[in-house]
Amino acid sequence: MNDHNKVKELAKLIDHSLLHPTMTDEQLKDGCDLARKFDVASVCIKPYAIKDAVKWLEGSDVLVGTVIGFPQGNSAIEIKVAETERACLDGAVEIDMVVNIGKVLGEDWDYVRREISEILDMTHRHDAILKVIFENDFLPQDSLKIKLCEICSDLKVEYVKTSTGYGMVKQPDGSYGYQGATEHDLKLMLDHTPAEVKVKAAGGVRTLDDLIHVYELGVSRVGASATAVMLNEAIKRFGGDTVKTSSDDEVEGY
Repeated sequence: MNDHNKVKELAKLIDHSLLHPTMTDEQLKDGCDLARKFDVASVCIKPYAIKDAVKWLEGSDVLVGTVIGFPQGNSAIEIKVAETERACLDGAVEIDMVVNIGKVLGEDWDYVRREISEILDMTHRHDAILKVIFENDFLPQDSLKIKLCEICSDLKVEYVKTSTGYGMVKQPDGSYGYQGATEHDLKLMLDHTPAEVKVKAAGGVRTLDDLIHVYELGVSRVGASATAVMLNEAIKRFGGDTVKTSSDDEVEGY
């Protein structure tokens, strides 16, 4: 990247996350305003608010995306397909679906392939793109992540994605921890997908240095709620005027 383009290129990596269950409609609108100010790649908004996001972002280059089967991935395939259709009809052009994690752990690959394939078909029917969320914190073996990469590559999904940002794992002491987009997993996913299947990092990318690091690894998109923090730091580092944001613009999530 040339210095002149760094902030713009970094902004276009970001899917600004507006998914936390406590977010109010006012906060969702503020989040879309923030996304417009920074000219990020997209917002990933709660499904019921897709129509509003389309209206709020009208005239901008910021795309509207949403989530399916989020965050646990447990819905029946038919329900996930219906969610996808509703989201696309409401105006979403990017769909982030959570795989059925139990089926992945049980290695029921026929089911997993059918689920992804049917959601992909509905997504493409509406000229949208699909990102498949693995939730890597729940997958202890690399072989499971590699198999998911192979299925997604064979089906030609547009993106594979590390995490929801909400997949907390209970630790031996009873607390809950979360790693999200680790360097190990990002490298593994990049190594086991062709160039046309891109990789999205989500979970734990919260500083400018984090953002630059995953970009340099080869990641094409980043799900983030710390958008203003990262991009205002980029403006300070590389030049430009910082963007004023509301104190409520960032709600903990990704």
